[in-house]
Amino acid sequence: MDLVLNEVEARVLGSLVEKDVTTPDYYPLSLNALVNACNQKNNRDPVMNLDEDPVRQALDTLQAKRLAGPTSSADSRVTKYEHRLQEVFNFTRGETAILCVLLLRGPQTPGELRGRTERMHHFEDLTEVQSSLQRLMQREPALVRVLPRQPGTKESRYKHLLSGDAEDIAVDVPSGPLSVSRGAADDDRIARLEDEVANLRKEVGDVKQQLATFQKQFE
Repeated sequence: MDLVLNEVEARVLGSLVEKDVTTPDYYPLSLNALVNACNQKNNRDPVMNLDEDPVRQALDTLQAKRLAGPTSSADSRVTKYEHRLQEVFNFTRGETAILCVLLLRGPQTPGELRGRTERMHHFEDLTEVQSSLQRLMQREPALVRVLPRQPGTKESRYKHLLSGDAEDIAVDVPSGPLSVSRGAADDDRIARLEDEVANLRKEVGDVKQQLATFQKQFE
């Protein structure tokens, strides 16, 4: 079963999971409510501006992947939709909360995850967050991985793998040609600095020679 999600599928799935936990009285969601949830300006990165068509298409493909679909309830005249993440993965509440926030906001540090999952699950400390991340990383196949630490940061970020792994490899781990071009740029900068030093030394030597000539006039 192909579980690799595109950007809209990830947003739809994350929105369904979030509303299931945070607003259960209004869940499952109608298509209109789901579109609004996907386009929220808070707790979303990036902010999207989707209409019904791409959301409906994402629901169709998520249903084919058994991750979401219409409810079987006949109580409402409007079709409503639910996620089926728990049926597929049997997550703990903490794991569900972490994966949901990663789906909605992209790669984050354990500290960010602890703060942003608070409405869905309370982690006592960062150790609990790390434990949940480790369990998600140890699944087969892995559902989360740690990204290379960015320069100047203390905490590593984690990303979900439900959308594959290619895009962040290019961002966080420079490819061969990029590394070569950066090396070439460094070489050019060093060469310029060496030229400047050489010119300064020549100028200092000229000044010394002029000073010596000037002094001889008074001997």
